[in-house]
Amino acid sequence: MFFARRALLVLAAGAAFACNKPAPAEDKSGAGATAAPVPSQAAPIMLNGAGATFPNPLYSKWNAEYAKAFPNVKINYQSIGSGGGIRQIIAGTVDFGASDAPMKEDESKQAPGKLLHIPTTIGAVVISYSVPEVTQALKLSPEVLADIYLGKIKKWNDPKIAADNQGAKLPAKDISVAYRTDGSGTTNIFTDYLSAVSPEWKDKVGAGKSVKWPVGLGAKGNEGVTAAFKTTPYTIGYIERAYATQNKLPMVELKNKSGKFIAPTTAAMSAAADGVEMPPELYVSLVNSAGETAYPITGYTYLLVYADAKDNAKGEAIAKYLWWALHDGQQYSEALDYAPLPAKVVTQVEARLKELTAGGKKLL
Repeated sequence: MFFARRALLVLAAGAAFACNKPAPAEDKSGAGATAAPVPSQAAPIMLNGAGATFPNPLYSKWNAEYAKAFPNVKINYQSIGSGGGIRQIIAGTVDFGASDAPMKEDESKQAPGKLLHIPTTIGAVVISYSVPEVTQALKLSPEVLADIYLGKIKKWNDPKIAADNQGAKLPAKDISVAYRTDGSGTTNIFTDYLSAVSPEWKDKVGAGKSVKWPVGLGAKGNEGVTAAFKTTPYTIGYIERAYATQNKLPMVELKNKSGKFIAPTTAAMSAAADGVEMPPELYVSLVNSAGETAYPITGYTYLLVYADAKDNAKGEAIAKYLWWALHDGQQYSEALDYAPLPAKVVTQVEARLKELTAGGKKLL
């Protein structure tokens, strides 16, 4: 399966590039055109990264596009889940980590140096389902979704589901609930949302990369939950939108904080981000945003890098790739079901990238 592959992708510049630099790509970030700094051509560089499955479709595209311009640096990104990405960057077994969930204070303290969160894109956690009888977009209210995951609503034809889906043919079938078993940033975003809309969920289960689920069957990764829809009829589950689109899965329209049923479009993701200010630490929750057209289960995803790299060549290569992703890379977001970073966030991230050092020496 495309998204399950842990592809080895080639990224950075060959020696001939110095003599014939291509024009910078059009900047879709909204912050103005900015040429990507050219990576060092002194020697081949291998960078290893691991973490979130949430942004993997976009990262794969970025890596492929970057490879066309800069074939001197190789990047191996393993889509293993946010929890794994955090553990590996702390342990120093990778050069960068990836997570949809900001690091907790106790995790940050375990790291041998200061780790920074670099926002890369905006995505949506969508609710998909496999109910053959339902041919129109299913609508769910926050309290109904929470009650399904709490095990209080057990049948597809429950009156609470029917109330928001007049005319839909809802079968008297048991609801099969799917969830992530791995430490997951997607889970963190989803449970953060459930905690925001359901006091009972917040009290009994809470939010996190891994929680004790009241009901359901577990699967590993966005890929695993996606597969569950094909193998288990009458399933409901949460996945990143790109996985739903690629697998042609239906997506629930969720009632947002303004009382409107909203589909998880890229415009609705942007609306969620527009209603939330990015703080100086560069991570923030977007769930249950107050925007009238905001999709309520939206979130940033982040790359985790050390503020002061131990290896100058690797630190420089990572910094320059991040700069490219922040500008040229944003143009690929919407086609893959992500929303580009807001212009004001791009400006904040630019300033943070200019602070990156190796041995105290600035890299950009």
